[in-house]
Amino acid sequence: MSSLLPPNAPSFGGPLSRLFGRIMLRMVGMKVGGTVPDVPKAILLGLPHTSNWDLLLAMGMKYALGLNYSWMMKKEAFFFPFGGMFKAMGGIPIDRKAAKDVVGQMEDWFAANEKAWIGITPEGTRTKVDRYKKGYLRIAYATGVPVFIVGVDSVTRTLVFDQFMDLTGDIEVDNHQIREFVRSKYTGLKPENS
Repeated sequence: MSSLLPPNAPSFGGPLSRLFGRIMLRMVGMKVGGTVPDVPKAILLGLPHTSNWDLLLAMGMKYALGLNYSWMMKKEAFFFPFGGMFKAMGGIPIDRKAAKDVVGQMEDWFAANEKAWIGITPEGTRTKVDRYKKGYLRIAYATGVPVFIVGVDSVTRTLVFDQFMDLTGDIEVDNHQIREFVRSKYTGLKPENS
C-alpha cells in the first residue's frame, strides 16, 4: 500500500515517523492493504481485537501511513508523565462523570475538528465475545460519521482497509451485521479469541 493518503484523510508526520511505523509493523510481521477512504471524518473499527499486540498494530499502521486518527481513553489515565504522550499519540481523554455522556463528548469532538477519525475496538476486550459493545454505533448515529472496517487478517498478515458499513439505524441489526461481516472475513492475531 502506498504511504500517500487521499486528500481528505487526516494526515501527520513525515518520512521518519512513517519509517518508525513500518518498523513497528515489521516487528510483528504485518503489512497494510486495501484502500484508505477519502473522507474527512470516519469511525474506524479495528476488528477483530484478539491480542495485546493489536495496540502495536494500530500505532504501526497510524505512523506507517501518516494517518492521523485518534482513540478514546478514560481521562484518569492522562496523568504526568503519560498524559502528554497519550495525547501526542492521538488519545482523547473521556470524562465518564461529565454532564455529557461519551456520545455527547464525541459529538463535540467531531464538531470541533474539520478532519477527525477515531479508531475503536467494539469488543471492549481481547477475549472472545458474543456481541460487540454498541457505543460506536451510538456515536455514528449521533454524529452522522460513517463506520469503516479495518480488518486484521492473520492469514495474509495484513491490516485491511476494507469498506464502509451501511447502517440501518436499528442498533441491534447494525451491530449484528457488522459482527457477522467481520467473522466471515477476518480472524485476528489470536483466532481462538475471534
